[in-house]
Amino acid sequence: MIKFLDLYNQYLSIQKEIDQAIKDVIEQSAYIGGKCVKNFEDAFASYQQADFCVCVGNGTDALEIALEALSFPAQSEIIVPANSFISSSEAVTRCGHKVVFADVDTINYTIDLKDVEKRISQKTKAIIAVHLYGHPCDMDGLKSIANKYNLKIIEDCAQAHGAEYKGRRLGAIGDIGTFSFYPGKNLGAYGDGGAIITNHKDMEKRCRMIANHGRIEKYNHLIEGRNSRLDGLQAAILGVKLKYLDGWIDQRNKIAVRYQRGLRDVSEVFLPSVMNEVRHAYHLFVIRVKKRDELKIYLENNNIETGIHYPIALPKLNAYKYLNQSDEPMLANNIDTELLSLPIGEHLCYDDIDKVVYAIRKFYSNI
Repeated sequence: MIKFLDLYNQYLSIQKEIDQAIKDVIEQSAYIGGKCVKNFEDAFASYQQADFCVCVGNGTDALEIALEALSFPAQSEIIVPANSFISSSEAVTRCGHKVVFADVDTINYTIDLKDVEKRISQKTKAIIAVHLYGHPCDMDGLKSIANKYNLKIIEDCAQAHGAEYKGRRLGAIGDIGTFSFYPGKNLGAYGDGGAIITNHKDMEKRCRMIANHGRIEKYNHLIEGRNSRLDGLQAAILGVKLKYLDGWIDQRNKIAVRYQRGLRDVSEVFLPSVMNEVRHAYHLFVIRVKKRDELKIYLENNNIETGIHYPIALPKLNAYKYLNQSDEPMLANNIDTELLSLPIGEHLCYDDIDKVVYAIRKFYSNI
């Protein structure tokens, strides 16, 4: 079986360090807050080239807290890419604002700048830049639009830990950035977790207060907040894994190159492209194909696991029927039946990739 993801194999590769980190937390009974969380916040901020990091309960909380901290007027319009996980848009609505879906780029599937500008109105206050699959958005272009219309940029980096845009790590290029540490991410915890990063001290303070019942010190609640914290065990685990992240991303990039070389002459397969001057984190390697579902079944029958990210474009979900964007002639609305995520990760060897390539080539040679 060629697994899509193998977290147990990853654990075995760093077992001694992980076990010791967990043991230390248990011995210190440092389950909520404490040294492990502070150390990881400092390390992750440094790694992502940001001044501040606030760890929270999960990636969706991170988005909601970031939006709340920006203090937009009620029912502000926030532009969100139409191809993403629902948390990117869900957070907007749950914070009392209106989602406006924009189309995605034809090559790398990040938010399309031309379509963004068409959708800006007097009520627009921000753009959520989802660095989809680990590929950075065009941040220079987005910042130019944001400056022109006085908008904020929220970077959704849930799939982009360690990715770079023109030599800069993502998250603090815009106004504020959010991360998920869901177990399957390139940097994943052993449960839920998330983080917010920024270069603005006032934003860091407000996010920290919102995430901790509106307080900075115990029982002194300056505002009403919520309870969203990364626990000590998860922080300790993430602290260990962070040391290996660059090596894991490098391996993902090598695997991506192997896929590109093996499939570039298969006309039925539309391969992902990478912009110049970026480092793709390759959280996912997503191809676009006709007969997607048939190919997926064929690969499964040949012991190859795959994924679909995402099977229904956001505007087509029942949750967003009221927006009336499901019939718009967006690329995102048309390709959700063609996207297929191939296995990628440090658990794979080149022989595994060659087997996947061979199976895909064989499938299309027989139809």
